[in-house]
Amino acid sequence: MSNKRLWQISESPFQPERLRHFETLFAIGNGYLSARGAFEEAYPGETPATLVHGIFNRAAGKPVPELVNVPNWLPIRISIDGTPFSMQAKARDSLKPEGGALLGHGRTLDLGSATLRRQALFRAESGSIVRICFKRFASLANVHLLAQRVTIEAVEGAPHISIRAALHADARNHDACHLGSKLAFADGDVAAVTATTSQSGYAIALASRLFSPSKVQAANCDEMAALSSEFQLESGGSASFDKLTAIYSSRDLAEPLDAAKRMVGGASAGAYEAHRQAHADCWRDTWSKCDVAIEGDDRAQLAIRFAIYHLLIAAPRQDDDVSIGAKTLSGLGYKGHVFWDTELFVLPLMTLTQPSIARNLLTYRHRRLSGARRKAREFGYAGALFPWESTDTGLETTPKWTDPDADGARIRIWTGETEQHINSDIAYAVLQYWRWTGDDAFMRDKGAEIVLDTAVFWGERAERKRGRYEISRQIGPDEYHENIDNSVFTNRLVQWHLSQAIALIGWLREKAPDVAQRLSAALDLSPSRLAAWRDIIENMHIPFDDEKQIHVQFDGFFDLEYIPVSKYQPRIGGIWGLLGHERILQSQVIKQADVVMLMALLGDEAGSAEVMRNNFNTYYQRTDHGSSLSPAIHAWVAARLGLADIAYEMFERAAAIDLEDNQGNVADGIHAASCGGLWQAIVFGFCGLHIGQGGPAVDPKLPKHWRRVSFSVTYRGKAHHFDVVNPAV
Repeated sequence: MSNKRLWQISESPFQPERLRHFETLFAIGNGYLSARGAFEEAYPGETPATLVHGIFNRAAGKPVPELVNVPNWLPIRISIDGTPFSMQAKARDSLKPEGGALLGHGRTLDLGSATLRRQALFRAESGSIVRICFKRFASLANVHLLAQRVTIEAVEGAPHISIRAALHADARNHDACHLGSKLAFADGDVAAVTATTSQSGYAIALASRLFSPSKVQAANCDEMAALSSEFQLESGGSASFDKLTAIYSSRDLAEPLDAAKRMVGGASAGAYEAHRQAHADCWRDTWSKCDVAIEGDDRAQLAIRFAIYHLLIAAPRQDDDVSIGAKTLSGLGYKGHVFWDTELFVLPLMTLTQPSIARNLLTYRHRRLSGARRKAREFGYAGALFPWESTDTGLETTPKWTDPDADGARIRIWTGETEQHINSDIAYAVLQYWRWTGDDAFMRDKGAEIVLDTAVFWGERAERKRGRYEISRQIGPDEYHENIDNSVFTNRLVQWHLSQAIALIGWLREKAPDVAQRLSAALDLSPSRLAAWRDIIENMHIPFDDEKQIHVQFDGFFDLEYIPVSKYQPRIGGIWGLLGHERILQSQVIKQADVVMLMALLGDEAGSAEVMRNNFNTYYQRTDHGSSLSPAIHAWVAARLGLADIAYEMFERAAAIDLEDNQGNVADGIHAASCGGLWQAIVFGFCGLHIGQGGPAVDPKLPKHWRRVSFSVTYRGKAHHFDVVNPAV
C-alpha cells in the first residue's frame, strides 16, 4: 500500500498517562473477537480485555448483562540475564541499573494488515542491551486464531533469555466477575484454559502453543497455564519465538476445548508466517472494497481509515446471531450493548461495501423479533418494539437507574421505555439495505417481517387527538429531553415507516403472494389495520412553525430557556455536567443531532431547501454535541446545504473523537457511531452519493483543500468505483 504513514497509528515514546486510551486505539480483531492493546508483560492500571461476540452474562448483584472479558491470551514475560523486561523500568545513566532500564519504546498499528507492532530497547542489570520486537494479530483468515511473534536482538552483550508464555483464566469486567468454573493446565508445549460464564452458561476455551528456539516446558500456577523456554543469544545475534492461540466457545460447537487444542496441536514451526500471509491477503481484499482515499488532507485520510478499520474488526463475517455494540469490541463501555448506533451509523458502510455483513447484522434483529414482541406486549401493544439496549437474548437490557454518584444520588434512565424510535431506525436500515443490494430473498424471508411488525406497533402507539395523530412520552435522539410529546424526529419517521410498510405489502402481494398471505395472517394485517395506517400517514402531527418555516423539535421546545451553547467555551465534556440534569431538561440545549438527524435520513423528503436551511441554522447553535454521534451528522448535512466551513469543522471534530479523545472516554472503547458517521459524512455528505435513475451517482461538495476522494460501493451486486475530483484545486 502506498504511503505507509497514512496507514499507521503510532505512539512514541510511551505515554503512561494515556495508557487506556492507547489500549483502545491499538485494539486488534477479526469480527469474531477483539483484543485491547494491553502489554504482554502487564502494566499497573491497565485494562486488558478480549471480547468475543455474543458472550454475555449477568453477574451476581448486577442489574443487566454485559459482554464478558474472556481469559487473557496475551501474557509473555521475558527476562534478560535474570532482569525482567518491564515498561516500568526507568531510563537511567547507570550502565548497570537496578531493575533494568527502558531506553526507548514505540508501537504502531498497521491498519492495512491489522497488525500491532511494538519495539523496546532495554538494558538489563548485567549491562546487556536488547531490542525486543512484539507483533500480534487476530487472523481474518481463521477467526479462531490469535498469533504473537517476539524477536529479541542482542545489541550489546550475549544475554541469556528466559521466556514464559501464559494463558490467564482470571479475567474480569472491572468490578464484575463473570467466569464461574475455571480450569488451567499445560502439557508439553501446549497450555489451555477453560471457563464457563456464571449465569448464561457459555463455555470458553483457549489453547496456546509455544514455538521457541529451545525446549519448551509446561508450568501451572493457580488460574494460569504457562509454557517456558530459555536460550542464549550471541553478541549481535537475534532469535524469534511464536505463540499461537486458538479460541472457541460453546456458541461455536459443543466441545470448544477439543477444537482449540486440535487447532494449535496441528500447527507446525512455520505456522506463524503462513497465518500472517493468509491474514494479510484477506485484509488486502477487504480494503480493496472499503477504502476511502483522500488527496489533500493527510489528517482526514488517516482518520477515515482508522474509523473504517475499527468497524471492520468488529463486523461479524460468519455469524448472523450477533451485532456490533456501541463501543465495538474494543472496550467495556455500555457493557457491550447494541443500540441504534448499529443500524443508522455502522450499517451504511457495510451495506454499501460489505453487504454480506450487513445481512448478518439485520438477521440478528430478525432473530430477536420474539423479544421485541414481548416488549410491545408488556407496554400493552401489538406488534414488535425492539429494545433500546440489546444483548444476546433480544430482551430489553437498559438499566433503569444510573450508578450512584459521590453523594449516593441516582438518575432515572427512561431510554429503555420511551426512546422508541429504535423501531423505525431498524426499519430504515432494512429498507436501505434492500434498495442498495436488491436482496429480494432477504426482504421476503426476514426484512419484511421486521418492517411490518414494527409498523403494527406504531399503528397502535399513535394516539388520535384533536383530529390528528400524536405520539406522547417519547425520547428523540436528543436525550437531554425526556418523555416529551410529539418528537418531530419520531413522528415524521413513523409517518415514513408506515408509508413504506404499505408499499412493501404491495410488493409482497405481487412478488411473493404466499409470504404476503402468511404475514397478513400472522401479523393481522387486515384491511381495517391498513386503513388505519393510511389515516395516520395523512393526519400525523408534524410539529412545524409556519411563521419561521422550521420544524419544531417537539411540542413546547421553544418555550424552554434559551442558553447559548457557545457561551460555555472552552470546556471539557458536555454541557450537561455544568448545568445539571434538571436545568438541561428545561432548556433548549440539545445533546446531539435530532432534527438535523431527520434531515440526514430523509434528505429532500424532510422539507424544502428553505426549511432545511432554517432548521440547520436554528438547531446548530443550540446543539451541545454531548454525544459522539452528533458532529459527523452535522458535517454530512452542512455539506449538503453548502455550509462548507461548518461541514469541515464538524468533520474535524468527529475525526478527533477517538484519535484525540476529545470527549475523554475513549478508554471505555471506540465510538462505533462516530466512526460510521465519519464515513457517511464523506460519502453521503461531501461526495453526495445517492441512487439516481441510472444507479449510484455523486453530487460533490468537497472541502476546498481536498483534491480528490476515491471510494467504491456495491449496488445490486455490481461494484462501482468513484473518483471525485475537486475542480477548484
